[in-house]
Amino acid sequence: MGRIMAIDFGGSRTGLAVTDPLRITANGLATVATPKIFDFIDNYLKAETVDCFVVGDPVSKTYSDIISSMDKFVEKLKNKYPQTEVVRVDERYTSRLAKRAMLEGGLGKKARRNKETVDRVSAVIILQSYLEQLSSG
Repeated sequence: MGRIMAIDFGGSRTGLAVTDPLRITANGLATVATPKIFDFIDNYLKAETVDCFVVGDPVSKTYSDIISSMDKFVEKLKNKYPQTEVVRVDERYTSRLAKRAMLEGGLGKKARRNKETVDRVSAVIILQSYLEQLSSG
């Protein structure tokens, strides 16, 4: 059984999270410069098997520029890795939830302002939400 990878796509940075091989836990993986995301995924797939990409979908259409970029990214993801399922999930409020989780986890103010950390934690929240959907059937 392969891992599930969550992708919190952004204009400049993309947060990534993956499950453990048994798909029990969601763990932060990395924050990557968006132009280098496919290089990162290619290298990751050389070492690990991923059966599904879960992409955070900004349901709010107020961010039309990011929606257009997201649609292109998802199409390229599907074309580049046709054997891997791609699922889009609602990502509303994940940045806010990530900041709250970081605060409750005891991270200092400087760490909570680090956008790379917020992106990675947001990807974990997206993945955890997806795993909960799977388990509730």
